[in-house]
Amino acid sequence: MTAVVLPPETHQFKLGSCTITVVKDGASILNNPWETFGSNQAPDTVRKLLAQNFLPTEKLVNSYAPAIIDTGSDVIVVDTGFGAAGRARGLGRFREGLKALGYAPEEVTVVALTHLHGDHISGLMEDGAPAFPNARYVTGKIEYEFWTDKAREGTPAEAGHKTVLANVVPFAEKMTFLRDGDQIISGMTAMLAPGHTPGHLVFHLESDGKQLVMTGDTANHYILSLGRPDWEVRFDLDKAQAGKTRRRVFDMIATNRIPFLGFHMPFPAVGFVEKQPEGFRYVPKTYQLDL
Repeated sequence: MTAVVLPPETHQFKLGSCTITVVKDGASILNNPWETFGSNQAPDTVRKLLAQNFLPTEKLVNSYAPAIIDTGSDVIVVDTGFGAAGRARGLGRFREGLKALGYAPEEVTVVALTHLHGDHISGLMEDGAPAFPNARYVTGKIEYEFWTDKAREGTPAEAGHKTVLANVVPFAEKMTFLRDGDQIISGMTAMLAPGHTPGHLVFHLESDGKQLVMTGDTANHYILSLGRPDWEVRFDLDKAQAGKTRRRVFDMIATNRIPFLGFHMPFPAVGFVEKQPEGFRYVPKTYQLDL
């Protein structure tokens, strides 16, 4: 019997006059969660928090969720997933999901990148050509300058440097480099949120009075990052700064009761947060945005 390959998971909702669609690019299983999250904690401390939240203690699922914002006049892709580089591992399914939803890659008018790690930029190219040939591109000025600097050679960031040279630099002439507070389109603003990477951005979207914050990798796990925002994360380049940024960004989201879309949150990656003494409680989206 031939196995049936289903399209990747997708989730769609309205935000004012915009249609937001989240696509599951794939998921990975990580062993020994304490090596990634809470790397400055005792392993048993991490295990205990996972167990308290009904999660396995020895393994962790990390999923990836690029998104599409359809304003009626623009089709904006926010981060691009792994692309062809991830397909041998069951990743890189964003392009497939885009087509399943009825979007042609040529229809994409803007590609907005929260930061330049491989799981966010490797879908920019397809078979050696631009995956979204008619788009303009936006990313952080600080971010781009950091990853393209030859000073990354011979450092732990060298692999990321090479990935950016291959996937992002070819678009430099079509790219707008953003600073804190710059507008991407009307109603969509970039906010500097450094720590995970030096120029990491979050995007604030407002349409007809409705708001959404696209937090990228500001927090990468709904318990271990949001519940304990000060715990160090292996993937954060500046771990102390990343903790401060997590608190600042999610305090704003909690205080204003704004939904957010986090690239690595449990699919469909959209939810709310409530302030708690040690951090934040994650509340997954159900039907709040459907009524």
